[in-house]
Amino acid sequence: MPFKSTDENITGGKDFPDLYYEEDNLVSLTIDRQKVRVEKGMTILEAARWMGIKIPTLCYHEGLTPWGGCRLCVVEVIKRGRSKLEASCTYPVAEGIQVKTNSEKVQKTRRMIVELLISSCPNSRTLQDLASGMGITEIRFKMEDNDCILCGLCVRMCKEQMMSGGIGFINRGAKREVSTPFHKSSEICRGCGACMYICPVVTLQCRGRREPGDLCNACINVCPTDFGF
Repeated sequence: MPFKSTDENITGGKDFPDLYYEEDNLVSLTIDRQKVRVEKGMTILEAARWMGIKIPTLCYHEGLTPWGGCRLCVVEVIKRGRSKLEASCTYPVAEGIQVKTNSEKVQKTRRMIVELLISSCPNSRTLQDLASGMGITEIRFKMEDNDCILCGLCVRMCKEQMMSGGIGFINRGAKREVSTPFHKSSEICRGCGACMYICPVVTLQCRGRREPGDLCNACINVCPTDFGF
């Protein structure tokens, strides 16, 4: 028989319609001290968003296969008394687990990740905005403008949505990069520009930027203003 929850802790808020699932197809877990039952097969990220909990992401896109490469969506998962940091976009919900999406350990890890990413692409507006949102005012690593954070969005977009596969990852370790086969023009590339559209670092530079690599932090001091519109 169809199952509909009446527990207010299980609702996803006004942005989500009432959902009907078979009761046997649900798992119970706790996210930020809120008990919830969600459909089997969902990831922690999907469950958290269903509850209205925001988790920052970078390499994740709803229309693409989750990869967990940037680790920005990291959360603290407590299972059988043990705590471990996991990428929420790839970690499936499980019966009885506890999830902390904004613990001190999680915040510290996310700030470190953003610092490392900015050190690779210091002039990315997306990364600058993330840094401001997390209150990061200083980067402790050497700046190297690589124009790529290896998030894999462009590779998955090209393959899964454009059905092309004209670009991909090559090499390993510090030499890993995104390129066409043998660095030559790809015959299957249609020049659609989807890879540039989805890339988080191919964006306009932040207007508050000063010298290359500096954190502008202009967004930290921006407060919502009511203009009476």
